Amino acid sequence: MGAKRRIHPVILSGGAGTRLWPLSRALYPKQFFPLASDLSLLQETARRVSDPARFAPPLVVCNHEHRFIVAEQLRGIGVAAAEIVLEPVARNTAGACAVAALVLGGADAGEDPLMLVLPSDHVIADAKGFRAAIEHAVPAAEAGALVTFGIAPARPETGYGYVERGAAFEGGGKGCFRAARFKEKPDPAAAEKMVAAGGWLWNSGMFLFRAGSLMAEIERWVPEVAAACREALAGARRDLDFLRLDEDAFAKAPAVSLDYAVMEKTAQAAVVPADMGWSDIGSWAALWEVGAKDASGNVIVGDVAARDVTRSYIRSDDRLVAVIGLSDVLLVVSDDAVLAAPLARAQEVKALVEALRAEGRSEPFTHTRVYRPWGFYQGLHAGDRFQVKHITVNPGGRLSLQRHRRRAEHWVVVNGTARVTRSGETFDLGENESTFIPAGTAHRLENPGPEVLRIIEVQSGRYLGEDDIERLEDSYGRT
Repeated sequence: MGAKRRIHPVILSGGAGTRLWPLSRALYPKQFFPLASDLSLLQETARRVSDPARFAPPLVVCNHEHRFIVAEQLRGIGVAAAEIVLEPVARNTAGACAVAALVLGGADAGEDPLMLVLPSDHVIADAKGFRAAIEHAVPAAEAGALVTFGIAPARPETGYGYVERGAAFEGGGKGCFRAARFKEKPDPAAAEKMVAAGGWLWNSGMFLFRAGSLMAEIERWVPEVAAACREALAGARRDLDFLRLDEDAFAKAPAVSLDYAVMEKTAQAAVVPADMGWSDIGSWAALWEVGAKDASGNVIVGDVAARDVTRSYIRSDDRLVAVIGLSDVLLVVSDDAVLAAPLARAQEVKALVEALRAEGRSEPFTHTRVYRPWGFYQGLHAGDRFQVKHITVNPGGRLSLQRHRRRAEHWVVVNGTARVTRSGETFDLGENESTFIPAGTAHRLENPGPEVLRIIEVQSGRYLGEDDIERLEDSYGRT
């Protein structure tokens, strides 16, 4: 491999993962959770391409709301991204891939680099199979093909797209074929027919191609995507360690997938059949399939007491859950929501979440624990004109200098040392010490010590919404 030029991984981390609600929510979706190992799906994706002899540092494209989570999770596994590009609005995978190709092409214009597009929320159990599939795809990608990776279907799945394997790709490597046809999420009858016929593969959503090859096809089939992405990148600005695309320009790009915009139309599409233990964890049923099962076929996560339960997925992220005499069920319990359904109807969770959004509910968007670049806060209790929060500040972390017009705050230090700025005065508080922040007072909380700072905050006032924050100064560029 020493003579081969390095491949540039592009990790797409813009999804909301609504089918895994209530675990996955818009502000903290499934790719940030450790669902298949001790690492999050994002961390596993980055680690999978961390061999510096074969892969360049990854380029990550993510939602601007997730930027600090992405940066912290990569830092946690010692991966330094080549770039973290922030999407100001969601525009699906065609726009994200186009921006990545433009960034890579601009940085390496003389080489026309190979880019490996990887969704951040997939599980791949066989790392050797993954690497072998990439090597099979490289010659075709070098020759100008847009290569997708196909997975042998284990069942007639209606939630995946399909690609039909055609003739061998001329000039490609062993095991690379022309992509004859694509079929997006077929109905049950069509899925059964394709699986029975053979030659059809699940479309994994992973791709390998030269940056220039991709942009040529995007220019040909969806020039409006190319134009919007070029303009968004030309107007991009630095935001700490991130590259923030111009919002008005990027919003002009149609929200369309790369499969629909290019792969289903181009004559350059190729497919490499791959055996790598792949799953996109697109539903609770998929998570049950890849999970470690007990003797009764159950996947049990958390504090669960199960008796006479078979072939079920039961998860508690909060309290004891006791289950008796059920089969083929899905039961997920968080601290603010419970989901119960037949496991066979797990795909319907997305429609349920969309209905909750239409009702204006907060549960599709946020957990009770909300992550910030300095740590997190978690709601503990709320009532008429008051609420209680647990605030955790990492060593060296500091909240913005801010004030609230309509609420006062009481802080009690539970663990660590709190440095408090209040009306220009700065002082430290130790464990079991407290202070009061009147409404309208400029204040800041920070952690100067080596251990995590934990405080209990009691808010009181006529309005307690998070939008009653006026940031006067901020270390994370949020003013």
